Amino acid sequence: MKALDHQQQLFMVESDQLYRTWIEALRHARSYRYGMRWVSSKGRQYLVRRHDARGNGKSLGPRNTETEATFAAFAEGKARADARLQQLSRRMKEQARLNKAARLGRLPTIVGEVLLALAASNVARDFCVVGTHAIHGYEAMAGVHCQMELLASGDVDLLYDPRRRLALVTDKLEGHGLLGLLQKVDASFERLPDTRFRAANSNGFTVDLIIPERELQITEAVTFGADDLVAVEVPNLHWLVNAPKLDVVAIAANGAPVMMRVPDPRAFALHKAWLSQQPDREPVKKRRDRAQAVMVAALVQTHLPALPFDTASLKFFSVDMLARARSAIEQDSDIRLPGIDF
Repeated sequence: MKALDHQQQLFMVESDQLYRTWIEALRHARSYRYGMRWVSSKGRQYLVRRHDARGNGKSLGPRNTETEATFAAFAEGKARADARLQQLSRRMKEQARLNKAARLGRLPTIVGEVLLALAASNVARDFCVVGTHAIHGYEAMAGVHCQMELLASGDVDLLYDPRRRLALVTDKLEGHGLLGLLQKVDASFERLPDTRFRAANSNGFTVDLIIPERELQITEAVTFGADDLVAVEVPNLHWLVNAPKLDVVAIAANGAPVMMRVPDPRAFALHKAWLSQQPDREPVKKRRDRAQAVMVAALVQTHLPALPFDTASLKFFSVDMLARARSAIEQDSDIRLPGIDF
């Protein structure tokens, strides 16, 4: 790991602050996007506030002094929101240029664009980035850069908690589903015919929609629209689903600040260590799992002292899993996790 220099640290702080301001401005501006209009009916005009792209809306009453004032306030508010968003978007582009020049960009651009699209649709907190790309979030938290050879990956896993209400996410995606959102980012994304949980673009980059294993009697498909991706159940993800989540601003390769929701880095390290011990795991993946586990554990201990590896903080893991993961991390490394006791 290499610590960021002072200039890079400053740009990281500014990127975090700017992104959070920009995303709120974006959401505020999007709250006006369906508009307000006068509709004639039976010889009278009514003010209608539209709620979706299909034109559905609610009447606010016949045209009179009060509704005209409401319409004027709406138009004024929309103009202010659009102007603020435009100004902040220009600042975001300038910050991206500075970040790229400072060599802060780490997250693959395509992943950053997907995350920005999730944020624009207000579903960023409904999906958690797990797997290798989560490490970019931990880098940002710690103010370090890790070995790139351990961060390279041609796919991103989006973990969804099936206990959440599907209808809420479906409504936010406006019937286009997760695949529709991906195709707005890159029109070449297509769902693979033999793996309904995976979409790939023309460059071979894939996005997987995953959920933890559920009880046998639960058979409802987790999907967000017609012909959308359908989540696949992956064993032992309940540890990551139940772990605390963190919203971290990382920097994409094009310099753009992007927010990613990631599991607690301690949970990531322990889960990767546990995976490295599974007999049915491919040998190459097992070695990479353990290397990532040791790296993230070292990152936490060295740079994130507010996140101790102790049994009380990791109660969402089973005792057996903690024992196996601790053993895997400590073996042939300088990392010691004495706080995990049994």
